[in-house]
Amino acid sequence: MRDDFADLSRRALRDSGYSIKAAARALNYDVAYLSRVLNGKQRTSAKLASALDSLVGADGALAATVLDGDNRERVKRSAANPSRLDAGTVDALAGVLAAYRRLDDTAEPGSLVPATMAQMGEVTRMLRGARGPHKDRLAEVASEWVQFSGWMLAQVRKDSEAVRLLNDALELADEIGNGTLAAQALNFKGYVSRQQNRPQGIARWFAAAATTPGAHPAQRIGDFLQAAAGMATMGELDAALRMVEEAEGLTDEAAPLPPPDTAYWLTPAFNRLNMGLCALALGRYSEAVDHLKSGLAGLPEELRDAPWSWEHRDALRRASEAA
Repeated sequence: MRDDFADLSRRALRDSGYSIKAAARALNYDVAYLSRVLNGKQRTSAKLASALDSLVGADGALAATVLDGDNRERVKRSAANPSRLDAGTVDALAGVLAAYRRLDDTAEPGSLVPATMAQMGEVTRMLRGARGPHKDRLAEVASEWVQFSGWMLAQVRKDSEAVRLLNDALELADEIGNGTLAAQALNFKGYVSRQQNRPQGIARWFAAAATTPGAHPAQRIGDFLQAAAGMATMGELDAALRMVEEAEGLTDEAAPLPPPDTAYWLTPAFNRLNMGLCALALGRYSEAVDHLKSGLAGLPEELRDAPWSWEHRDALRRASEAA
């Protein structure tokens, strides 16, 4: 597993307006030492990783990308000999992935793409040589890495590359029978279609996600609502309203369940955002304003300014102007 802390930190500092010298002053660190760490010539300490994390406002996610010594050696052994993969390696890889997902809530998407793609390459290479009882779990992590990479590329509008990776992630999810991951890959394909203003693709991919066997009820609610928005944009209002009814019918089923680990953001507040997008497409502007305002306000504080939320803020602006 690559150690991309230096690259991630340099980019995070740049995006936050810090030079290496300014960061060293702010953190009270020797500039030469900090420069060596940020240029990949010296491994960071846990203390420095935490300090940099706080400086750029990463809420612990940047520091969490750094493996401790034991896990670093474990992953190194498994990378050298994937046929002897162990559970600890898979847990470590999943932990780094979780940290990257959390970085996506605070960092500029373009700043995460290079390290994300590199990490994905390492994990998928390991999967090709993996054997034994932990291979399927590694395949889940690999599918999620590929899916996350596709999502990151979609955010920076490298659409063709994003769709290719999302198709790969879907195949991996199907191979291990993981409906949650399969539905999420289809969901991200719907997102790409929405960025391209293609309502047919919006309706197609979100509807496919909503009806994927094994999808979590919270996923299905959001997917039906977003598919309904696509149908409404095409003028298929009856079909759109039937999808809204499907989503509403899943509310009680979803209520007692925590969101899936691989889609931790799918809270009731987040699905209010999907309701807002749907209401906007249906021309119910006041309703859209209410849902979007409530959804944004209900997000955890660390997510309220996430780059992916900008789409919903723009939708709120348009709904407010039309109401």
